[in-house]
Order: sequence, then structure tokens, then C-alpha cells
Amino acid sequence: MTHTKHGRASFVLLCLIGSATFFSSYLRIPVLPLFAATLGAGPAQVGLINGAFMVTAGILSIPAGLLVDRLGRTKPVIGGIVATAASSLLVTQCSSPLQLVAVYLLFGAGLAAFAPAMLSLVADIVPSERLGRAYGWYTTAIYVAMTIGPATGGYLAKTVGLRNVFLVSGTMLATMALLALLVLPRTAARHKTELHAALAASLTLLHNRPLRACLLATTGSCIGFGLFLTFLPLFAASHGLDPGQVGLVFAAQAITNVVGRVPIGMIADRLERRLLVSAGLFCLALALPALGQTTQLSWMVLCAVGMGIGMAFTFTAISALIVEQVPTVQRGLAMGMYNSCIYLGMMTGSTAMGIAFKWVDYPTGFVAAGVIALLTMLLFLLLISKRTNNAATTC
Repeated sequence: MTHTKHGRASFVLLCLIGSATFFSSYLRIPVLPLFAATLGAGPAQVGLINGAFMVTAGILSIPAGLLVDRLGRTKPVIGGIVATAASSLLVTQCSSPLQLVAVYLLFGAGLAAFAPAMLSLVADIVPSERLGRAYGWYTTAIYVAMTIGPATGGYLAKTVGLRNVFLVSGTMLATMALLALLVLPRTAARHKTELHAALAASLTLLHNRPLRACLLATTGSCIGFGLFLTFLPLFAASHGLDPGQVGLVFAAQAITNVVGRVPIGMIADRLERRLLVSAGLFCLALALPALGQTTQLSWMVLCAVGMGIGMAFTFTAISALIVEQVPTVQRGLAMGMYNSCIYLGMMTGSTAMGIAFKWVDYPTGFVAAGVIALLTMLLFLLLISKRTNNAATTC
């Protein structure tokens, strides 16, 4: 993309579509457990419904990324939004928890198609020397939406009713699908070969050491983040913090993460991105154990700020680093792998540590997550230092 008004407008449109899609999708986050309860679901079934979404999004992101390279970027974006919209509208027709599980499989499939295609589109239209700040702005836009969406969904649940929140979400998503159809650039397919040949060629990405390093860093950081999201409320409550104070800790992490993305993206265009990823992992390696050792609100907030800084450093730099290390024709698949590592890493942090907490206490669990982040940083540096070329080939 040249530095023209048209190029900037295209990027702004991508940010708006990404933000609006995640906002509309995340309206349902706080509403689903309440709605499922009205259908007779217990805590285990609510966990199964959310688990269906995470597992589907994680597993399907890789084949979805492959389709992004074969079909072009625009079709998976539109198809992903349509699937997500359909899942919201179908929820309004559900009468049992089992039906919700089936519908949330569709929700996961929709986001699996949408996310890597959008990340690839950003890289397609932005010059390589501006990728860091571009991903900083794009991820800021969607992260703000993911933060505001649940709060708005909770308000709507009080005013229009639980079931109608899903109707609002589906209608907004359908509108975004139409907008994407009208305004997104038409992109050509990247692979002209048969599917099995394209898949075989794409497996060569697994031999790309820098890419493996990036995927490892993504997974390791998301294990700690999944632990934080799932178990901080229980840990804080065990020390007498009320829900409002827990919300303050979450807000400290989220706001720091959001505010840090753009300036860190600018830094990522000037410094070695692998150093920024390492700095982010090191912040997580310090913040997670410290969080598990504190019992005071002020210190928890400070540790959450450290986590926000770590997440902002890691994820802003790593997106641009992945783009640098893979061929353009395989960019969709690489972003699908990245998206898969996010979901599966968070799920691992939640489920594996949930099992571990049967035998260990919360402080030990947070220390373990910090050790995982530190080991991830060391392995990342070991793999990334072995790279043989500095930039990906393009077509």
C-alpha cells in the first residue's frame, strides 16, 4: 500500500470492521451463562458451551488460514461474519443446553475464519516498515471492542432481555457482513494447486524456526493469560476482595494492554521485534508469580498493569514478526496457526491449571505460570536466533 488517502482509508475500514465484529460478537459473553441457566444448564454445561467455542476456534483456525490463502482474504472474512451472525440468531431459537453447544460450534468456526483473514488483509495493504504500528492500531481497535462489548451486553440484558441480546448481536453482525461485502477489496486466491498439494506445501511452514518461535511465544503467554482470566476472581475472593475490586484488577490489565499497543507498535517498527517479544514474556514471568504472592488490592492492580504491559509488548510485536518470516502465499495459514495458539493456549491455562489446583494452592499455580513464561522466553530466543533469512519472500 502506498501512503495515499485511499490506502489509509482501507486500513481504517479494516479497523472499523474488525472492531464492530468483535464488539457485536462479545455482546453475548456475559449473557450466555444467564441465558443457559434459564434453559436448565448448570455450571458444567455452561463450561461445555464455552469450551465448544474455544476448541472449535482453536482447531479450525489452521484449516481456515489455509482457505484464506486459497480463496483470497475477503471470502473468509464475509463467511466468518455470516457464520457468527447466524450463531447469534440461532441462539434465540434454542430450547436446551445441548442446542446451545451445537450453535456455539458455529460461533467458533466463524471467528476461526474471520480472525486470520483480517490479520492477513492488514499485512496485505500496509507497507512492511509500518506493520508494527498498523497491528498496534488494529489490535487496539478489536481489544477495545472486546472490552466494551461485554459491558454493553450486560446493560442490554437488563433493558431488552436476555434472548434479545442475541438478536441484537446477530442483526449487527449481519449488517457488518453486508458492509464487508460492499467495501472490502476483492483479493485473488493465493494457491492455484489442488487442496492436498497446497496442504503439503503449507506443512513446510513447520520447518520455519522463527515461525515456530512465534507460535511458542503466543502459546506460552496465553497459558498465563488463561490462568489470569479464569482464576484471579477466585484467588482474589479468597483474600476478601469483592467483585467490584476484582473488576478493577481486570480493568487495570485491559486498559494497560489497550493503551500500550499503539506506542509499542511504533517502537516495533524501529527496534528488533524479537527483543520486544522477549521483553513482553519477561514482564509476564515477573508479574504472574508476584500476583500470586500478594493479598492487597493495590499490589494486585500493579501486577495486573505489569501483565498488560507484557501482553501489549508480546502480541503487538509478534504479529508483525510472523508476517516478516513467512511467504505472502502462506500468510493466511501462518495467521491461522497464530490464532489457534491463542485459543488453545488460553484453554490450556484454564483447564490444566484447574486440574492442578486440586493438589496445589493458587500462589503455586501463578508461580508455575510465571516459570512457563520464562521458559517460553528462553526457547523463543533460542529458536529465533537460528533464522537463516530476515524477511519472507513475496509473490
